[in-house]
Amino acid sequence: MNIYKVGGAVRDRLLGRPVTEVDYVVVGATPDDMLSQGFRPVGADFPVFLHPATGEEYALARTERKSGRGYGGFTFYASPDVTLEQDLIRRDLTINAMAEDDDGRIIDPYGGQRDLDSRLLRHVSDAFAEDPLRVLRAARFAARYADLGFRVADETQALMRQLAESGELRDLTPERAWKEISRALLEPRPEVFIQVLHDCGALAELLPDVERLLVSSDGGHTLEALRHCARSEQPLAVRWACLLLGLASAPSATDADASADSGACAGLVAIARLNESAKPPRDCQELALLTGEFHGVAVRALALSAEQLLGVLQRFDVYRRPERFEHFIAVCEMDARAHDSRRADAFTQAAYLRSAAQAVRSVQPRPLIEAGYQGAALGEAINQARLATLAEHRAAWPHPS
Repeated sequence: MNIYKVGGAVRDRLLGRPVTEVDYVVVGATPDDMLSQGFRPVGADFPVFLHPATGEEYALARTERKSGRGYGGFTFYASPDVTLEQDLIRRDLTINAMAEDDDGRIIDPYGGQRDLDSRLLRHVSDAFAEDPLRVLRAARFAARYADLGFRVADETQALMRQLAESGELRDLTPERAWKEISRALLEPRPEVFIQVLHDCGALAELLPDVERLLVSSDGGHTLEALRHCARSEQPLAVRWACLLLGLASAPSATDADASADSGACAGLVAIARLNESAKPPRDCQELALLTGEFHGVAVRALALSAEQLLGVLQRFDVYRRPERFEHFIAVCEMDARAHDSRRADAFTQAAYLRSAAQAVRSVQPRPLIEAGYQGAALGEAINQARLATLAEHRAAWPHPS
């Protein structure tokens, strides 16, 4: 039995980056050998085991053969006679197909170190084109290492286009595709992920509405907003909402009430359609829809009446979910910075909206209850108190002439 570190741990050590997760491949062993040493089996698809003390993953060396469509259409073969080189050749990129033994010696049969030096993301073999998920993975690594100068090799880009044209990307389950999309959006350069998918034709298959946006006049702005999201370390929901914001291209409503009634506009329908097909978490879906609906209103926040502003705040449920409204403001800020990257405070309405939310949250029902209000009368009294507070807040805030 021989055990090697493989994949990301080797790659990132050679790049001088922090190693956060270590995976191992075991050559010359059987499942019984692993069990006898206390390893715990994981799943049934292929033999992966958890170390009894560290919980790290140890996988038996294996080969794979294409047996159907999609990323799951493979038959795996694990046996003590599978060599390390045979295990490594089934991997996606050469920089992920290196191993390291206990003495720190690098085993690199497919030129991973050469491609690290050349800053290239290159496929290991033509079997790359058999797995549609590898298109997303290659684009995700491009987003991770773009600031180090990495790019997708031309021949790998050609295989990615071949996969996009094959239709196999449609065989990816929304859950599996979202796992890669969400991880890519959280990389240091998420806009590179979108651009790489566009360049190989995969974006049109995976996120067709985003593809139409990217080739429109707003495409460059969307990519720049994503870049600002990464620079300011925004959470996933903000990044997803920024990606979809440009789809809300219907004319802005004249007031908050009209905006709330505009759910049937083409832009919001497109956002809802992408939410349904990509299946992101609920917080991502809700923020994207609310941002598409109210972004134009937020831009003209200082012109809103107290009634209109309260309607917006209530739609975001700032009493029970203040973080969602804060995320909305963050999307507006990222969008404004994409228009004027020289100004960190490009969205000047942010402070006004934040203080308005704080003002309505400061209204407490207890004094009204003690004054004798109850039931519907209490609800109306609270609403009037919030309106009065917002009116005072609005009057005290400096307004542009």
